[in-house]
Amino acid sequence: MHPKTPITVIRTVLCLLVSGALFAGCSLAPRTSVPESVSELPGDFAESLADGPHEPVEWWHAFADPALNTVVDSVLVSNFDLAAGVARVQQARARARMVRAAYFPAIQVSGGVNDFDSPTNAGIGAQIQELGLGGDQSDFPIPFTLPDRLALTTYTLSADFAYELDFWGRVRNDALAAGAEHLASESDFHAARIGILSETITTYFEIADLRRQTALAREMVDVLLEQEQLALTRYDRGLAGSFYLYRVRQELRNAQAGLPQLESLLAGAEGRLSVLLGGYRPDMEAILPDALTPSPAADPVPAGVPADLLLQRPDVIAAGQRLDAARYAIGARRAQLLPTFSFSGSIGLQSTEVDGLFNVDQWFRNLIGNLTAPVIQGGRLRNNVALAHARFDEMAAAYGRTVVTAVNEVEAALAGLENATRRHAFLRSRLEEAQASAALKSQRYASGIDSYMDYLNVLLTRLNVESALAGAERDLALARLAVHRALGGAWTAPDSPDAPRMTSAQPVSNREDR
Repeated sequence: MHPKTPITVIRTVLCLLVSGALFAGCSLAPRTSVPESVSELPGDFAESLADGPHEPVEWWHAFADPALNTVVDSVLVSNFDLAAGVARVQQARARARMVRAAYFPAIQVSGGVNDFDSPTNAGIGAQIQELGLGGDQSDFPIPFTLPDRLALTTYTLSADFAYELDFWGRVRNDALAAGAEHLASESDFHAARIGILSETITTYFEIADLRRQTALAREMVDVLLEQEQLALTRYDRGLAGSFYLYRVRQELRNAQAGLPQLESLLAGAEGRLSVLLGGYRPDMEAILPDALTPSPAADPVPAGVPADLLLQRPDVIAAGQRLDAARYAIGARRAQLLPTFSFSGSIGLQSTEVDGLFNVDQWFRNLIGNLTAPVIQGGRLRNNVALAHARFDEMAAAYGRTVVTAVNEVEAALAGLENATRRHAFLRSRLEEAQASAALKSQRYASGIDSYMDYLNVLLTRLNVESALAGAERDLALARLAVHRALGGAWTAPDSPDAPRMTSAQPVSNREDR
């Protein structure tokens, strides 16, 4: 029988690793299932406005507002919540990689020096003497005398390894569960990103509306001040009673009292936008122009938006990934009920002299195989399986709730957008009529037919309609934003073949066990 060489030992170890890889991978994870309400999604939504392809783009560009685009781009770069979200994704990625490390054997290199020095009458020396193997009276065939002290220095250079055969797929399922959690964290980040951008856009339109409302309120105050002077003159001349003067002054005071409230709301909105931008008010003022002219025009929402587009919503994707993670966790916990196969060992060089560490004849090896099976665990392992099943049921219910909520959010958002569009159209027509009436009143006043007070009354009416229309434009923009948020993006025709596209997310019920 030929002695084993280091090369032979290395080949033996490699064969064990390959055999472990071939026999590993049996999966005990169940096939997934989702609530019936998810598998029976409607074909499309009840509300739809226009025909068109369903291709996602940078959806905030649909508002056709360069100032808004600048604000959003700045938020994407400097927002602290987005930075924290990126860090959370990186943490999840690192955790997934840590779990996947169990796929591979743990190998470490070590070097050591063992310096042994002991008196002969103690320890191993005393044991030798008790056995009668040392001294002049020794029964050993070749008499020898023990020295006063026993000393030995050993130098070791070795590679140690340990590996568990993943025969039942525990490591594989744990790795898949961690990978699914990582993907879920990425989807959480995208959902948070949509939420932060929605808050940014909402605040932007609030600022634009409040600035417009403040300007209109100041114009109304100016008109009412003129009315007050005219009413006071008529009162002094006995042409009008005190009741008329008091009524004009009450309208003036109401308008004046509304100005501080508008200015306070505007300051609060600008402060919120500063926080979203990750800076202070001067930083916000440097980005946001003084004159904001958001356009109510926007790309129409496609008709018959298919309901399966909801499966691209980040929160739906995250819920599906967590359902997958819970399914894989069941397989991993089931595998813990079964025996584990592992082996460990070391190979290296050992010598009493440093120079001997470079002599291949000084090699050594140590291989250990283990078969371990749980016998009595007090129900811990089985309750771990029950816990994993309960977690899976929880994630299935959460996935169903997320999908049903998403469908209803889209239905409500589409209905809200249609109603906001109709209201905006009515107020636009009313403003055109108010402008025509004011122009006619101005001509009649210039011709001496009507009084200046009549003209001021019509002018106030026009300003009130302008204020209502400004609010309707804000509501229309926010209704459009609600559709974007409900759909998780926009589905309009891209301007070029290079326009970004969102990858489709397959329903969890259609996923195969990997």
